[in-house]
Amino acid sequence: LSLITEFGESFAHGDVPEAVSSLRRRLELSRLVTALIDAEPDIAPRSSIFDLSASLAALMDEMHGEGVTPEAIGQIDTGDQSGHWSRIQRFLGLLKPYFELGPDSPDIETRQRLVIEHCARLWASRAPENPIILAGSTGSRGATRLLMTAIARLPQGAVILPGFDFDQPQEVWDMLMSPDATQDHPQYRYGALLRELDLTASDVSRWRDAKPCNPARARLVSLALRPAPITDQWMRDAPGLVAEIPQATGDMSLIEAPAPRAEALAIAMRLRQAAEDGESAALITPDRTLSRRVTAALERWRIRPDDSAGVPLHQSAPGRFLRHVSELLSGPVDAALLLTVLKHPLCFRTPERGEHLRLTRELELYIRRKGSAVLSADIVRDWASRREEPIAQSWAAWIGQHILTSRPPGPMPATDRVTVLVATAEALSNGTDAVQTCALWQGEAGAEARRCVSNLLQNADAAAPLGARDFAQLFYAELSQGSVRQSVEVHPDILIWGTLEARVQGVDLLILGGLNEGVWPEEPAQDPWMNRTMRRTAGLLLPDRRIGLSAHDFQQAVCHNSIWLTRSVRSDDAQTVPSRWLGRLKNLLSGMERGEKALQEMCDRGSHWLDLANKLESVQPVPKAARPSPAPPVHVRPRQLSVSDVRSLLRDPYAIYAKHVLKLRSLDPLLQRPDARLRGTVLHSVMERLVADLMSGSSAPTVELVLKCTKDVLDVSVPWAGARISWMARMARVADWIARTEDARRARALPARLEATGKIELEETGFVLTAK
Repeated sequence: LSLITEFGESFAHGDVPEAVSSLRRRLELSRLVTALIDAEPDIAPRSSIFDLSASLAALMDEMHGEGVTPEAIGQIDTGDQSGHWSRIQRFLGLLKPYFELGPDSPDIETRQRLVIEHCARLWASRAPENPIILAGSTGSRGATRLLMTAIARLPQGAVILPGFDFDQPQEVWDMLMSPDATQDHPQYRYGALLRELDLTASDVSRWRDAKPCNPARARLVSLALRPAPITDQWMRDAPGLVAEIPQATGDMSLIEAPAPRAEALAIAMRLRQAAEDGESAALITPDRTLSRRVTAALERWRIRPDDSAGVPLHQSAPGRFLRHVSELLSGPVDAALLLTVLKHPLCFRTPERGEHLRLTRELELYIRRKGSAVLSADIVRDWASRREEPIAQSWAAWIGQHILTSRPPGPMPATDRVTVLVATAEALSNGTDAVQTCALWQGEAGAEARRCVSNLLQNADAAAPLGARDFAQLFYAELSQGSVRQSVEVHPDILIWGTLEARVQGVDLLILGGLNEGVWPEEPAQDPWMNRTMRRTAGLLLPDRRIGLSAHDFQQAVCHNSIWLTRSVRSDDAQTVPSRWLGRLKNLLSGMERGEKALQEMCDRGSHWLDLANKLESVQPVPKAARPSPAPPVHVRPRQLSVSDVRSLLRDPYAIYAKHVLKLRSLDPLLQRPDARLRGTVLHSVMERLVADLMSGSSAPTVELVLKCTKDVLDVSVPWAGARISWMARMARVADWIARTEDARRARALPARLEATGKIELEETGFVLTAK
């Protein structure tokens, strides 16, 4: 008993070598893509190297699986006069050597097809005596369909088709068995399989005597999902299903929530009810955002669902930590990134972590007051030198050694990049104790992260030398491929499934969530290489294939006994479009006798749970708090204010109370920005430096002096290259006017001081006003 994807491992053959790692193939292709972009810089940006490599690797896998050669693609006549197709062909030409390697160095798809072809030849000459059963596949890929046809022809072979529609009339099957049939129908793949086997739908029999969960609903859904050219058959066949409508829709509920939050909360409440009643219930959705919202809502009742997808590796604690470390190594370190790493739970995972967090807080306050856009080890050492505790010195040295050390951003061997990343991550996790066991690799998530890094290290020699930023992009892409199933205690009867897991499992209640276009079905991925016509000509898979697979999943799931269909009317402040299959079902019911009433009853059942969700979220109004009117004792009130504070006193007395009585100061921003406030401060400093030079008598007001003062101030106060260039250009436009008009100003009067401070005491009250 094995998976179809493991067929090559279970039926190993000595003449078929092991497959090359998919990561190694992508890295090899990235080397070729880099060379092509270096030779022709205008063909694509360097930032797209790894995306193009991954896309080429996916195309090559598909070509191997479908038996398409580069020659077949090269013969496509596009009639392109703009040169776009010729540029694409230069990229596709990178794949040709991999097809010339033969079976000596196969890809995963190539090896699987080689094994299947070998078995097909072997079985054709000598059929095995033991039964061979293939179950649960729709044959959407070429290699899998080849295996299905080979097994179906065996005397002891059997192919069990999931979700075969026995209610579909022969005329629909005839349309689906046509070579030109659309692939977005749920039964299209079975039509193609029957055509290859020279069979008809009547030759397919039920593999067991058990009846479907809801035969009436199966017939209703089958009619609703008829191919688009023949939906006029609704008028002919729908009257025959009128008597079955109550049975078909009796256990169906439809929720059209006003927003995704309301949808998730209604689903969570129904799952909670199922847990209380001892029912098993599952949410099926391709929308991971919806599943996370439902999981968060269930936390209210301490219910943790069993999520088959787990947590993406790059969102787990070790994955996030490794991502932050790769960002540290990819360029200048700013305050936000430094503090993100220092505050991460896996950083400084030692018994002294409490002291580490205290020092991190003190350093953050110092950086907010004294820091700049780009941090350096000097800033951290300056902070440590102002503190008397010895631990601050060693802690600052640890930061300077592992975080703020300058590293070459230029190309380095990818193996060295991975080695440096692992060494830095372990050093940051171990803190100043270098001998302890690294906490980074512990637990399920740590083990998966270690496997990912080890795989990258093992295959990194296939990549070209990488710059720091290029490696960070590669590492993030590789982390995104993994997922973590953490062994935590979950509720045994509350589950969240993807469409794949839902094909082979059953529960008492099934919820199909997120039934909107773009989710059910998902948007087809953008293909940078070929359009639909070119793919059909070459014999590759069409985008409609995935839509058809999603339609097949929907048809199987919706025929469950007790079913919920949910969607949100709005998402991200925009109106959503209902899933095409939900729209078909609603349109069919709306036009049938007794169907509109059944549809309204489905909506009423769903509205009941939306009302409960609204009540759960409702907040009882409370009287508004009175406006703060602090009246501190006279002896703690300020006896001195600046003139600018008087304006604040009139406009916002509470600000004066907070500043002078409570002694509160707002924190400076963590990240400085070249905003209007800084621009004004810089301009003030430029004019102050210019006037100071003129007061000394060593210079005359010239354009060169204005620009020199500007440059000196910008170099010290503005670390952003773009802002320096922009502000320097602004000053250059007015430098001539400043120099000319300064002579006129100096003819009228000479400056006595750059800044003068003064104060006045009001005799009646003894209050002091200050000004600058």
